[in-house]
Amino acid sequence: MARIAQGRLSFERAGAATVLRDAYAESPLRLLTPRNHGRAAWAFTSTLGGGFVDGDRVRLRISVAEGARAFVSTQGPTRVYRSPQGCESTVSAEVAAGAALVLAPDPTACFKGARFRQRTEVDLADGASAAVCDVLSAGRSGERWSFDRCSLGLAVRRGGRAVLEDSWLLDSAHGPLGDRLGRFEALGTAFVAGPLFAREPLALDSQPVVPRSRLLLSSSPVGGDAVVLRLAAASVEELMLELHARLRMVPALLGDNPWARRA
Repeated sequence: MARIAQGRLSFERAGAATVLRDAYAESPLRLLTPRNHGRAAWAFTSTLGGGFVDGDRVRLRISVAEGARAFVSTQGPTRVYRSPQGCESTVSAEVAAGAALVLAPDPTACFKGARFRQRTEVDLADGASAAVCDVLSAGRSGERWSFDRCSLGLAVRRGGRAVLEDSWLLDSAHGPLGDRLGRFEALGTAFVAGPLFAREPLALDSQPVVPRSRLLLSSSPVGGDAVVLRLAAASVEELMLELHARLRMVPALLGDNPWARRA
């Protein structure tokens, strides 16, 4: 069995700002920690070689201490190459009371013959806030939805109680993926919870289904102040624009806009 590459990020409050107290990564995982103009601390992940190759297994642990604000994303799209044995990525996050985590990686793109499993586990203390996003694209030109298998899972606990166990599985063994997904080039999920996001309406209302629509969107409440948003779009760009519009409170929370620099 392949070795699991370990990584960790620890965010703590320092006065009015947040600092990154600990950052550690084993190959092929890399961590980048650029400065920003807000009060939150940012970190971006990447992998050596430009993506996941056969047998890569990565586990990242994130902790956000009381009162801290953290933004974690990727340096670019997560590319998964042909991988008969499969690749795995696991993210485990703990968010303390009064803290906030925005976990918003760029879209995942599985190429022809890829087999990929991703699981995200978030443990929220009472009074913690989080916004967690996952986006899967159809892949590169000429290989749309041509991977072998992709499994994406999200589990959220609050105060030790399970509030969400969400997963999707796309497997070519169940039928041609391109035929099944039709015109859609991207799928997305977002989970938003906590008092720091409840201060402003989340704008996560569902939209009516219109025939041949380029965007489908639905939302489901999970408890008193948590919402799960699901999207499907005819292009990655349309999905990301809609997702960022729905999460318009994030830049104000961070004190800077991490998405403006990538527009």
